This record gives sequence, C-alpha cells and structure tokens, in this order.
Amino acid sequence: MRRAIDSTKPDDFPPNIQAIFRRQAPCSAWLKQELLAVDVEEGWVRIAYDLGEPHFNRFGALHGGAIACVMDDVLAVAAGVILKWGEIAPTLEMKVSYLNQGGAGRHIAEARVLKRGRQVNFLEATLAREDGKVIATSTATIMIAPMKTPSAAQKPA
Repeated sequence: MRRAIDSTKPDDFPPNIQAIFRRQAPCSAWLKQELLAVDVEEGWVRIAYDLGEPHFNRFGALHGGAIACVMDDVLAVAAGVILKWGEIAPTLEMKVSYLNQGGAGRHIAEARVLKRGRQVNFLEATLAREDGKVIATSTATIMIAPMKTPSAAQKPA
C-alpha cells in the first residue's frame, strides 16, 4: 500500500527508511533528497530533489551526471525498501535515457522494483520536473548482498 512518509514518525517505516532519517548519505544530501511516499510491498518510492546551480553543466542546465546520480539514488531507495535488515543493494548496471532538459527547482523521481529474484532485482525509474514533464528514465539491475561489518582493523579510530 502506498503511503506518504511522515518524517516525524520514522519508526512507522521499514528499517532501511528509518536508516535514511538517522543518517542521510552525503550524496543524497547534496541532491537535497526528500522522501515523499513508499510502498514496501511493491518496492516503490517517490522522492523529491531540489536541484540547482551545484548540479548544472556549464550551459546552465542539469548535468547528465547529476541526473544519473539522482536516478541511482532513487533506485537504491526502492531496492532497499524490500530488503531484510542487514542486506544491501549495490547497483550492477544502470541505463539512463535523457528525454528533456532539466533546470533549477524541485524534481520528482519515482522508482519501483520490476522483478525480484533471490540475488538480483530489476528496477525502473523516472525523473520529472515539478510541472510533470519527464526529463529522464532509467533501468537498473541490483544485487542483493549481506552488509559486511568492518573488522577491528577497518573501523575508524
């Protein structure tokens, strides 16, 4: 069931969403990620990104790499909502199709799991300007893997 995310009640959501509220990834913060809605059963998420000058190319439009970064971010969250705690979802491959130019402002991305496997999942995503015009689509293959805990030698001092 799709439901809006209330950031004041993180404990109402799966552990992987709770983890985002506790410690947002630096890249997600750079993209100004805002979780909007989730469907755990379907493996679907809607996320807003507030994009601007730091995400532009030299011509004043959204840089293709920044768009790919948004797509990887939203796909990773969708992949994560269906995982068990202690599993991670590294991207094996991702394709981005650039359909229209994006600019400054709020953009909405949606991603969903298309097919679940034991070790590999397939996903798709769209990124649209706030006016609804789609600027990019993406597909990805992700692997389901156990999270490795750092050994004593690898832990930061």
